[in-house]
Amino acid sequence: MTYIENVFLCMASPLLIAALCMGKRQRKFFLFCFAGMGACLLSAYINTFFAALYRADTFAATTEIAPVVEEVMKLLPLLFYLLIFEPKAERIKNAAVITALSFATFENVCYLIQNGAGHFSFIFFRGIGTGAMHVICGAIVGGGLAYVWQRTWLKIAGTCGLLGAAITFHAIYNLLIAYGGAAQYIAYLLPVLILTAGKLIFRSSIQ
Repeated sequence: MTYIENVFLCMASPLLIAALCMGKRQRKFFLFCFAGMGACLLSAYINTFFAALYRADTFAATTEIAPVVEEVMKLLPLLFYLLIFEPKAERIKNAAVITALSFATFENVCYLIQNGAGHFSFIFFRGIGTGAMHVICGAIVGGGLAYVWQRTWLKIAGTCGLLGAAITFHAIYNLLIAYGGAAQYIAYLLPVLILTAGKLIFRSSIQ
């Protein structure tokens, strides 16, 4: 059994100490780290609840339940941030990416504890692939929110659309992972290739 709440405490404790020692400007970074890891922790409980409620097998839970729950949970801290603090566009993007990275990091640590770290190549590809997937979903939501929340008539519809896009990409990734075989490694490489292509396009656009 993986006691994920204990893992959360062990990971959050040094971050909390660092947050207390750093200045106010850096504290937002740590707060979104806590938010991302907390969202992952709560997602595990909610995924288990809905999987039991609908008597879903592992495949259905991975491809149908997890993407919806996880993307909604990652969105909630961002909505709170937007509603209370009304940040600038760049800060929204950074908050979304930090939340997504923290979510992925906590998820990877729990996976290692549960499944072991004996197969380096598999763990390496999974760690990078899962991290890149969550970053892409975070970038979709964060970048989109920075745009749609500047336009009152787009806030609700735009947020729902961005959430739907993130869920769809997450579900496709999980579907390929659950299928196994070559498709699994394609899933690990796909987000990395998308991030690389996006970075190259961004660089060429500003030159």
